[in-house]
Amino acid sequence: MSVNRCIYLLSRSHIRYRICASATSSTVEILNNASIHPTRTTCENLALVRRHSSSNSSSRSLDTSLFVPLPIKGDEGRDGEVGAELTKPLDKSELLKVLNRFYKRKEMQKLAADQGLDARLFHQAFVSFRKYVLEINTISADLHIIFNDIICGAGHIDDIFPYFMRHAKQIFPMLDCMDDLRKISDLRVPANWYPEARAIQRKIIFHAGPTNSGKTYHAIQRYLAAKSGVYCGPLKLLAHEIYEKSNDAGVPCDLVTGEERIFVDQEGRQSDHIACTIEMCSVTTPYEVAVIDEIQMIRDPSRGWAWTRALLGLCAEEIHVCGEAATIDFITELMFTTGEEVEVHNYKRLTPFSISNQAVESLDNLKPGDCIVCFSKNDIYSISRQIEIRGLECAVIYGSLPPGTKLAQAKKFNDPDDPCKILVATDAIGMGLNLSIRRIIFNSLVKPNVNEKGEKELDTISTSQALQIAGRAGRFSSVFKEGEVTTMQRDDLPVLKEILGKPVDPIEVAGLHPTAEQIEMFAYHLPQATLSNLIDIFVSLSQVDGLYFVCNIDDFKFLADMIQHIPLNLRSRYVFCTAPINKKQPFVCTSFLKYARQFSRDEPLTFDWVCRHVNWPMTPPKNIKDLVHLEAVHDVLDLYLWLSYRFMDMFPDANLIREIQKELDSMIQIGVRNITRLIRATENQGTSTELTTASTRLPGSDLPPLRRGRQSKVQNQKEELMVTDSSLGSRLVRDGLLTKELLNQLQREWVREQSQNGDSSVLANKIKGKRKKK
Repeated sequence: MSVNRCIYLLSRSHIRYRICASATSSTVEILNNASIHPTRTTCENLALVRRHSSSNSSSRSLDTSLFVPLPIKGDEGRDGEVGAELTKPLDKSELLKVLNRFYKRKEMQKLAADQGLDARLFHQAFVSFRKYVLEINTISADLHIIFNDIICGAGHIDDIFPYFMRHAKQIFPMLDCMDDLRKISDLRVPANWYPEARAIQRKIIFHAGPTNSGKTYHAIQRYLAAKSGVYCGPLKLLAHEIYEKSNDAGVPCDLVTGEERIFVDQEGRQSDHIACTIEMCSVTTPYEVAVIDEIQMIRDPSRGWAWTRALLGLCAEEIHVCGEAATIDFITELMFTTGEEVEVHNYKRLTPFSISNQAVESLDNLKPGDCIVCFSKNDIYSISRQIEIRGLECAVIYGSLPPGTKLAQAKKFNDPDDPCKILVATDAIGMGLNLSIRRIIFNSLVKPNVNEKGEKELDTISTSQALQIAGRAGRFSSVFKEGEVTTMQRDDLPVLKEILGKPVDPIEVAGLHPTAEQIEMFAYHLPQATLSNLIDIFVSLSQVDGLYFVCNIDDFKFLADMIQHIPLNLRSRYVFCTAPINKKQPFVCTSFLKYARQFSRDEPLTFDWVCRHVNWPMTPPKNIKDLVHLEAVHDVLDLYLWLSYRFMDMFPDANLIREIQKELDSMIQIGVRNITRLIRATENQGTSTELTTASTRLPGSDLPPLRRGRQSKVQNQKEELMVTDSSLGSRLVRDGLLTKELLNQLQREWVREQSQNGDSSVLANKIKGKRKKK
């Protein structure tokens, strides 16, 4: 028996021993940890069983398609010719036969699987190994001898395995550190990530109730009365509102968002109270009271991790949690893992709201205090245009507007002396704005969503979403003490009643997200992998408790792939990829790329550089296309401010950028105040076929296909007929006086008549010519 054969057998037995030992220890660990304790309550035992059973199931199978093989160069050592001198040169055709026999052996595939090579990786490793052996000029002496023995019948085909595995680990370096990678990506006990919070006994108070029930008000009262506190909200508008309320109440409070820091102390000393967006809260600073608003967002597919981090990590003696009652049981179970009890305060709505028995059906039936809720910006353009045609004035609010513009539009709508009595908005009004709304009108009940896999889908709004929006009608502090909710389309009304009549789906999971430190440890083991690939492997290897899920990382990967070719260190690259940008805006994405490239050159992004990039100064918008571009520029300036607090030396002119951003906000406000004029200009100039098409859409055009029926057909006909010239035909089509069929028929008849007239005139001329000849 050859030496290599002995080494192979020893390595094989060692592998088997390791697997058996590992399986035994893991089984004992599960039995010890998940055993039912007789002194625990039934609820506690159920929670333990759920956690351990789900943690086993959530140890997902590894997606090995994420493993990218590394290219390796042939290593021609000094003994490159020794093998041939001791034996003889190898016949390539015989060598290929030996390799193919090795590949087909089931025993080799099983043995490789024991060392982490599944069928996919085994095939990739074999292809690379075969290419290496056949194409290299000289192979190592020991491998040469092994192949020669096998070809001559003196060796066993299995003797190749140790060399095959050595090659496999060179192209897949993660095989050698898989245990370490699994430990790094183990997310089953996130409560242990926050030792400062675990070191104190916190009191959790849950303020549960619907919108306009006073739950947040009571939490804020305790926040104001405390010696120190932090408010964590989902929106900049909410953080800004608490910042103002606190300072107005004589309690000095700082504002901290991703793009802004405002210290009330003139010397820049931090106040005892802070109002911040939830991603910006500190989990190391001690507070007496912390308020976490809209806790139901803990299950949000993209941002849920921020609520999980705040709930588990805030170092506060009292944690006041505000949100829907459907979250109570889950938060109670989650806090059981930290050994903290939850005290629940339930609230009822302060003012009632009712569901109307009639749909609006026509914009002619609008009344003062009405708010039409759309789930598409194009629908907002269309409806605001139709309202203006009826001689009414409306305010407009949608998500991509700057906060200042949203507040200005809200103020305009709320002002009793302003002629504007109608509001057209997206679901952005669901939180963060105080509005005097009498009636909520759903233009549609279908909303585009992004599921946990990052896939876009159209779905009917949930009960939670419907209640959040409908609850904006009849606010306690508004002019209208009773609210009403209805739909634009008659067919939608029974669907809305059914949605609002259902109980809110209970929250069952909380989001998690890999931290920069975890990704850095991954990169240490996989230095050749891209950031996007590191994230993919991390998520694939991650194990989560049944109470948690890994948040969607598509936006992160999108940015990581965009700047992969730019030379940045890992930490800087990670920070850039966590920037909150709207990837639907090409100008914003282009600016992000230029920021990263300039940063990589170690060249500060100065005020002048930014002005040249955005073409500042700018002018008020003349059409919708201009308005959309100004909104994108505002986002670009927001991105600069966000980065300026992470890389102060490289983004030094934040104050100057903030000044021009205020000017830009004023321009956008002018544009939104005159949005119907911009729509008309867009239609007349034909600058945007998409927006022009949207201007002819009928209310309710977001209905599902089966429900839209004939209305969808008419709309599609109008969209197909839109042209950009000012001909009589285009005007008739735009005004709805002609359909596609009628216009085409008229065109065919006209052409036929012209053809007939032409033929008859030609014939008449021929007859005249013949007569003249005679």
